[in-house]
Amino acid sequence: MKPISVAGKAATLLFTAAFLAACSGTDTKEADEAAAAAAAAAEAAAAEAAREAERRADAEAAATQRELEKAAMAAGTVFYFDFDSSTLKPSAQAALDAHIALLRTNDRTVRLEGHTDERGTRDYNMALGERRANAVRDYMVVNGVASYRIESISYGEEQPVAYGSGESNWSKNRRVELK
Repeated sequence: MKPISVAGKAATLLFTAAFLAACSGTDTKEADEAAAAAAAAAEAAAAEAAREAERRADAEAAATQRELEKAAMAAGTVFYFDFDSSTLKPSAQAALDAHIALLRTNDRTVRLEGHTDERGTRDYNMALGERRANAVRDYMVVNGVASYRIESISYGEEQPVAYGSGESNWSKNRRVELK
């Protein structure tokens, strides 16, 4: 057997490479291109489906948010108390539940303003207004609203909504307003 020279080895290598390149058909290239196109189409369809699902979820969340806002506004933002009391009435608790449900869906802060009627000393009424605002705050905190989102303040008898003496006027002034 005769040894093959380097030039002969190079020629053999080039011939083999040319033969393999000529044998490779365009069918493989076309199949690869078709597979890539199908994968790209599938990816685009999946992305569009994900966008559509996200749009539907956003629409449902917005509808739920609007319903909660309507319920909270229907419940009112003023909660009334009995004479010389800072205990929440059941009607006030029901109204607060609507506001709590709304506050759980966002990160808004609220201010609770405690008020009293004109009976009692100024200092006593300031303390009673604060107890009333704190009673509402405590109810909200127990039911899932973070305390740092709630500010409570007492105005005592300083900002009446009904002027004059008599139980009908006094009962309107014994309140906590949610703002």
